Amino acid sequence: MSSVSGGPAPAADVRQRRREQRGWYFYDWANSTFYTSVITVFGALYMSTVAADDARADVARNGPTPCVGPDGASDNLHNCDIGLFGLTFPAGSLWGYLLAAATVVQVLVLPVTGAIADRSQYKKRILGFFAFLGSAASALLFFVADGRWELGVVLYMVGNIGYGASLVTYYSFLPDIASPDERDDVSSKGWAFGYLGGGVALALQLAFYLGHESFGVSESTAVRICFLSSGVWWALFTLIPLRRLRERQPPHGAEHGASVVRAGFTELRNTIRHARAFPLTLAFLGAYLVYTDGISTVVSVSAQYGKEELRFDNEVLIATILVIQFVAYVGGVTHGLVARRVGAKKTILGSLVVWMGVLGGAYFIEVGAQLQFYAVAAGIGLVLGGTNALSRSLYSQMIPAGKEAQYYSLYEVGERGTSWLGPLLFAAVGQATGSFRYAIIALLVFFVVGFVLVALIPVRRAIAAAGNPEPRVL
Repeated sequence: MSSVSGGPAPAADVRQRRREQRGWYFYDWANSTFYTSVITVFGALYMSTVAADDARADVARNGPTPCVGPDGASDNLHNCDIGLFGLTFPAGSLWGYLLAAATVVQVLVLPVTGAIADRSQYKKRILGFFAFLGSAASALLFFVADGRWELGVVLYMVGNIGYGASLVTYYSFLPDIASPDERDDVSSKGWAFGYLGGGVALALQLAFYLGHESFGVSESTAVRICFLSSGVWWALFTLIPLRRLRERQPPHGAEHGASVVRAGFTELRNTIRHARAFPLTLAFLGAYLVYTDGISTVVSVSAQYGKEELRFDNEVLIATILVIQFVAYVGGVTHGLVARRVGAKKTILGSLVVWMGVLGGAYFIEVGAQLQFYAVAAGIGLVLGGTNALSRSLYSQMIPAGKEAQYYSLYEVGERGTSWLGPLLFAAVGQATGSFRYAIIALLVFFVVGFVLVALIPVRRAIAAAGNPEPRVL
């Protein structure tokens, strides 16, 4: 196919293009185990427990327990205080604060990563470096035990940097491997395939975790082995996209060594300055940042909500996340099919309405009501992957030709730069009210505001302003 001068040039040969697309899907398959297993399931269930155990051990050494509340309960993480950098807070709030801090740290790294990738002829190497950095940090979580929750904090930070920076580079390949009419479908399949991969990995880990006694290991050791296996999974399957994706000469000319870093900073500065010429593109980006913050927060705190507010056992929570993963595969593919008929914008708006219903349902779940919890989980799965997948592809249509990696760096930087708001709101409301039920319903604001903003954006005008051809259905 032909492309706008200076823009991406997907392979003219359909077989070559399909080969690259299938290889590209596998990075979604590879990294999803970090988001699913390390962040959503085992991290949320494990880190606060390790921190609380450390607090209890400190109590045994130094005096009266801070883990006993007014009602005398000692198993409530809201009543168990820990300290870091001179700050004291409940162990139950550690996960929300950790997620918020990790995303803030990424803001310092991701902008330059995207700009450097745009100037380098070795984009695959950048993808590989950060993927292997993140996978190594995930595997090293095996050593977080015996109250060493501070080590876990550091490794989660590093893992999140590797995850986010690799995604900046990964997303920038989308315009290189798919034509405008293919992008919704390719992006949706990538997200769906990722959730399938995360589900397969989690299923294997779940089987091991539930049968840990037959393997002669403790529950804590089983969780740490799951961390190790997630890192290995991520690293091994990253080899497939690294083999199939092709390097392309940057439209601005390739730099090497230190020069590419300097050029990356210059490119980032120029992108930010010139982006003001495309206000509709920035408007969509702003709307996306609002609702994706809500999505990522719901996913990352769902296990904590189920455990600490609804009092489900770990087995129920992990099985529920597993259900979400496989339903999300169907949901992702379905979003691509619906977008073919009604367009990406209308499909995204419909998904946001479903998200509002999901949060309302989560608020009213009764303690211990597994069927209600599963029903809400199925709702999450239906819209989880498709909303972000179509946002990714729709945004690619609004990017000026030749600026793909730069604008995707803004996309990821903006997402990481604002995604601390959701976890912070959740943790703060939970701490203030003593109930995560109010914290979960507070997240509605992200979806309501996001819906209004997306509805107001004239998408066709945004694509035309960027100088790109419109897809047949939009």
